[in-house]
Amino acid sequence: MKYQIGDKVLILHSDEEGIIVDFINDKMVMVDVRGVKFPVYLDQIDFPYFKNFTQKKKQPQAPPRKFVDDLKKEKQVPEKQEDGVWLNFLPVSDTDEFGDEVVELLKVHLVNNTRTPYQFKYALGFFGDPEFELKNTVQPFQSFYIHDVPFEDMSDSPSFEFEFSLVQPNKQKATHFETSVKIKPKQLFAKIEELRQKNLATFSYKLFDTYPDKAPEADPMEVSLSKLGEKFKVYNAKEARKHLEPARSVVDLHIEKLTDNAARMDNFEMLTLQLDTFEKFYNLAVAHMQPMLTIIHGVGTGRLRDEIHDALRLKKEVSYFVNQYHPSYGYGATEIHFKY
Repeated sequence: MKYQIGDKVLILHSDEEGIIVDFINDKMVMVDVRGVKFPVYLDQIDFPYFKNFTQKKKQPQAPPRKFVDDLKKEKQVPEKQEDGVWLNFLPVSDTDEFGDEVVELLKVHLVNNTRTPYQFKYALGFFGDPEFELKNTVQPFQSFYIHDVPFEDMSDSPSFEFEFSLVQPNKQKATHFETSVKIKPKQLFAKIEELRQKNLATFSYKLFDTYPDKAPEADPMEVSLSKLGEKFKVYNAKEARKHLEPARSVVDLHIEKLTDNAARMDNFEMLTLQLDTFEKFYNLAVAHMQPMLTIIHGVGTGRLRDEIHDALRLKKEVSYFVNQYHPSYGYGATEIHFKY
């Protein structure tokens, strides 16, 4: 092997020097440049000796005399651009007995490209069952290595769950924020193939752009016609409200609360009824401008909870939602906080 761990190398495309800290496979290494670690291909690095030799060979010339008025202003170092918090995957490959490159595992990193440090709780689950959990802090503009996931496990419906909170609490910001990434096998294979075609090392999923604000206190009886107009066809405000069913602050989706014929229904029919009921009372909560709504979905296998969370991530009225321990519902309820 041309290189060894600890070798100083030159990054060709940026002309920066770094140190090899790990070997990913026979084509890639992990380098450390001033405290920042990232993967590079072997053909993108070289030993810095040639560069240093050629620089030393140049005969120094006496600098021309300069006057105060001729001095250039010091260049401003550009600020790092924020683009959110990401979940990053680095595929690690090996060559099988037939000479084909096969992905063995995925190295999982949490990448914080913001100026704010965050505390986070991480959980990896398969088919709704927790497999690995971690609590830690990720600093601004830093990459935090979480763990390795065997590639063969990625076909078991993995769910990468996160709960973020601020290291320095802010009264204007939410106390915590939940989000997750679910990767289907077909999507994963497409990502791997895209990396090979574009000669890239990693692929990522954005967890959030900016940490959410605290949900504003809203008068539940105050209805905004402009907001109602986005969901309903409004002719007359007073007449429209007469036909709106009263909203609820808590909705119980246990099947026995919704129908007396649960024994005659299969799992798909029960799930459909539960999701339809959720959508109904979600829309009523938005129409009545409720500040929050609690959905009781129970624990079970987690299928109903996951379906509701997937739907909430696509709804623009949601500021954030939380599934945490509640003295009345345990972990079987999700609190939804709205923004208007």
